[in-house]
Amino acid sequence: MQTQTSKAFQSVTDEKLAILPKSRWYRIRITTYWTFTVLLVFELVAGSMWNLMQIEWVRVQLNHLGYPPYFIYINGLWQIGGAAAIIAPGFPRLKEWAYAGSFFHFSGAVVSHLLTGDLLPVSTWVTPLVFLTFVIVSWALRPADRRLPNIGAPETRPLAWAVPIGILLVLFVVSYLMLPAVNAAMHKRALDLGWIAR
Repeated sequence: MQTQTSKAFQSVTDEKLAILPKSRWYRIRITTYWTFTVLLVFELVAGSMWNLMQIEWVRVQLNHLGYPPYFIYINGLWQIGGAAAIIAPGFPRLKEWAYAGSFFHFSGAVVSHLLTGDLLPVSTWVTPLVFLTFVIVSWALRPADRRLPNIGAPETRPLAWAVPIGILLVLFVVSYLMLPAVNAAMHKRALDLGWIAR
């Protein structure tokens, strides 16, 4: 009798110990997710406000990077939409698009600064890199109710990957071969529109 009781007690204790690390990990994961998500959404909202109000810093920075003035409004409106989609409950497909847009926004900022030669001070390109990290962490740690349902594993058959890659390569070659004719036609169109001088 004593042996049965101790085995039952041991079984219950083992189950509790097995659950403890999982629930602890879950709490850490959710806390980390919400911390990074709130910081990301705050940056998107603040950036949107700065863009739509056209504060001097934004105007000077976009001019320095070579972006047209109207880009401020486009960027500001999309940031509002992205912030709302990421923080709102439900809409998992819209969230995927918002995370993708945020990824493009912040990675584009990093690349824009690096390509214009803004290596120093590093804060010019490290700041958007930090927010890019927030996007990745928030996306990776999002709970199941904020994800798309798992449709299945990615395709692993080599032929299934070879055909699309082959099509892309053929289209790149065709595009490259057509480039001289397209360039000449587009040059004529730009002349006709008055975008370039004759």
